[in-house]
Amino acid sequence: MGAAVADDVFDFRPGAQVPLHGSAGQTAATYALASAAYRDAKVDDLLGANSEWHKSEVKKGIWSLAAPNLGEAFSRAVQGRLLGGARKPLIQSFGTEPQVVVEHCLAANRIRRQRDSWLTAVMALCGLAFLPGLIAWLLVFQVRRAISKHANKRTAALFTTLMVAVAAVAVILLVKLPLSGFWAWYLRAAVVAPVVGWLWARQICERTAQDMRDRWDSLLSGGGVGAKIPEAVPGSPGETAAEQLRQSLAKLTAEQQSNAVFYAGPKGILGMGTRWGSWQLAEELVPREAGAEIHPFRSWDVIRAIHDQLRLLERGPLHTGGFPTPSIKHWIVSPIGENANKVARPTGTDVEAFQVKNHEIQRICNEQQFGSGDRHYLGVQFTLWDGQLVITMLITVTVLHETLRIEITGHALGPVHSLFTTKPEPKTKEVAKPIKFWETVERKLPLIEPDEVVRLAVRAPFTWYPPLLDHIGGKLVLPEPFGLRHAWADKPWRHRFMADDALRTATPVLRVVHAAAIKVLEENGVNTEQFGTRSGVLSGLVQAPTPTKADVYDA
Repeated sequence: MGAAVADDVFDFRPGAQVPLHGSAGQTAATYALASAAYRDAKVDDLLGANSEWHKSEVKKGIWSLAAPNLGEAFSRAVQGRLLGGARKPLIQSFGTEPQVVVEHCLAANRIRRQRDSWLTAVMALCGLAFLPGLIAWLLVFQVRRAISKHANKRTAALFTTLMVAVAAVAVILLVKLPLSGFWAWYLRAAVVAPVVGWLWARQICERTAQDMRDRWDSLLSGGGVGAKIPEAVPGSPGETAAEQLRQSLAKLTAEQQSNAVFYAGPKGILGMGTRWGSWQLAEELVPREAGAEIHPFRSWDVIRAIHDQLRLLERGPLHTGGFPTPSIKHWIVSPIGENANKVARPTGTDVEAFQVKNHEIQRICNEQQFGSGDRHYLGVQFTLWDGQLVITMLITVTVLHETLRIEITGHALGPVHSLFTTKPEPKTKEVAKPIKFWETVERKLPLIEPDEVVRLAVRAPFTWYPPLLDHIGGKLVLPEPFGLRHAWADKPWRHRFMADDALRTATPVLRVVHAAAIKVLEENGVNTEQFGTRSGVLSGLVQAPTPTKADVYDA
C-alpha cells in the first residue's frame, strides 16, 4: 500500500489536524521515550536498554572527538527512521504515541540546530581564522580523550608532560617569537583565539544544556512540555518541506492505527510481546439430537458473539473497580521469519489507510484457517500503568472437518527500560567549608565539561549535512523491524504487580470467550456437553497460570 492512500485519508482535510493518539492518561511510556531526545548521557548507555530480541547498535565514526551523545544519536535515528522519505514499514507501538515521541525528537534537533548555528559562527571567528592554533588545541584534546580510555600511571604522566610542553610552547609564542610584524601577532592570536572561542562556546552550550535538562525533567515529572516544531506547519501552499513533514507525521499516526501485525516465530507478535500462555478448547461438533443436523454457521458467527460479550468485560456484579474499558479489535496476523529485517504491510483494494477492510477480515476468519496465508485473531487489549504495561489476549476460532477449536493466547509487553525513566541529576562536587573545614557542602558544577564544549564545537559545522556528520562521528543503528516501544521494552515479570495484572487477566477472558462460544453452538443445535466439560477443566487450570515462553517450542 502506498503512502498516497494514507495521505488521501488523513492529510488533505480542511482545518486543524487532530492526531489519533491513544487514551488519555497513557503517557508514562510515551514521555519516557520522548525524554531520550533531550538526554546528554553516553550513547553506549542505550545498548544496555536493548530488549531480548531487538538489539540497537552504535556505528562508530572516523573521529571519536565528534561522536554523538545519547540524545543526539536517538533524535537523529528516530527522526530519520520514522519520517524519512523512503522509510520502511513500522511496527505499532502499543501503549505509546509515536507521533509525540518523534515530535520531541524534532524539537530537540531544532534546539540543537540553533545552538550549532552559534557554535559554527564561533568556530569560524575564533577557530578557522586561526587554524594553526585550532589544530594544536584539538590535538591536545584528542590525545587527552584517547589516554582517558586507558588510564594508568604511565599514560597519566605522559599526558601531564605533554600538557606542560604545550603550555611552555604557548608561553614562548606569547612572549617572544623569532618572527616579527604581522605573523608574530597572528601566531600569538592563534594561541589565544581558540581559548576565547572556547569560553564563548561554553556559555552557549551551558544555556542549551539547561534548556534540554528542563525539558527532560518536565516530561518525566508529568508536566508534558510541548514540542515546538513550527517547521511542520505550512504557512503557504509553496512550503513543500513543511507540507511533506506534516504528511509524514499524519502517515505515522495512520500506521500506528493499523490492524495488521506480524508474527516472528519465537519473538512473538512484534509490538505485543512474546506469547506467555496458551489455552485451547477443541471438541467434536455433534448434533444435540440424534438424527438431526447442525444448523450451518461459520467461524465469524462465533467470533462476532465473542466480540459482543468481551465489550461487557468492564461490567461486574460488584462495585470493586475491576477491568478498565479494554480495546477490542480484529487483527490480521502475517507470518514472517524470525530474523526478518523488514515487513511488508498488506496492499490492494482490500486495504485502506493501513486498515484491512471488514469484508476481508471476515473472509480470512472463515476461509484461511489452514495452510499458508494470513490469519485472523480477535484481540482484547488492556493498557495499564500509564502505558507501561500492555496486556493482549488473542482469540482465534477454527473449524477443521468436525472439530471446532477455540484458542486463547496471552501476550504481555512490559515497561520501557529504566534508562528512560531516570531523571536528570545536577552535577555537584562535595567540598570543605572555608572555615569549618571539617564540614562539607555540595557545590553545583557547570553542566558542560571542557571536553564536551570541544565536542559540540567540532560537530557544529558538520550539522548542515547530517550524512557527513554520521560518517565522521558515528550514529545509532536501530533494530529492524523497528517499533519505538518493543525495541526497548523490559519484561513485566520482574515487577510483581504488573505480573499479577497479566496473570489475572486470563481467567475472566477465557470464561467469557467460552460462554459466548457455547451459547452460539447451542443456538445452532450442537451438543455442548463435551465443550462444557472441557471448558470447566480449562477454567480450573487457568486459575494458577505461570508465564512461559509459549512461542519457543521444545522440540
